[in-house]
Amino acid sequence: MNASPDIRYNAKTHVGLKRKVNEDAVLALPDQHIWMVSDGMGGHDAGDFASRLIADRVAMVPRSLPPTERMHALREAILTAHTTIREEADSRGRGLIGATVAALMLANGHFVGLWAGDSRIYRLRDGEIEMLTTDHSAVADLVLAGQMTWDEAERHPQSNAITRAVGVGEDLGLDKVRGEVQPGDRFLICSDGLTKYATFRMLRDALARFPIETISDQLIQIALEGGGADNITVIVLDVP
Repeated sequence: MNASPDIRYNAKTHVGLKRKVNEDAVLALPDQHIWMVSDGMGGHDAGDFASRLIADRVAMVPRSLPPTERMHALREAILTAHTTIREEADSRGRGLIGATVAALMLANGHFVGLWAGDSRIYRLRDGEIEMLTTDHSAVADLVLAGQMTWDEAERHPQSNAITRAVGVGEDLGLDKVRGEVQPGDRFLICSDGLTKYATFRMLRDALARFPIETISDQLIQIALEGGGADNITVIVLDVP
């Protein structure tokens, strides 16, 4: 757990109970006010390569940029990683190497979230939790059409079928969400290794209950007790 002058955060990743390799990557850049989770796909030596490459590219975002330029640099870093991953897949003769990404940047009382895939960004405000991202997945359309909830979607047979990822497809469409930050806001960025096992209510209760020093351990424990079949990565950050 570390702190920038105004944001406290706790970032952790766990391989889970069934996997031998952790294909998730977690990145915290408090000086740039950027936090990111990436969940690799394509198997060992592929998924972990993709997620870590995205983290490496984002880590190169300069510290000194003004907020608008920093946001553009964050986007460009992810797009650059997309091209590099595609080139690597071609050179290996591999059909699928990619990774989800969920990145959050804070500046001047506002937040910007960029994402592709089913890693998520949540916000707890005044005791209520809101999912700020929308999964790029086969079941997302069913949720958006009101046919099921996000919690129910996690139990759907096609819940793991994502429709967008960094490194997959010719062009990468990064979605963006932005808004104002209020004092006391708590953000959660996570891979689906957590949300497969944690309902909205479970996340809300944990985020409302536990301090920043232990919240990531508590969330990872929820996933492990639920089965822990995937890698689990979480970042929680508090706005003072």
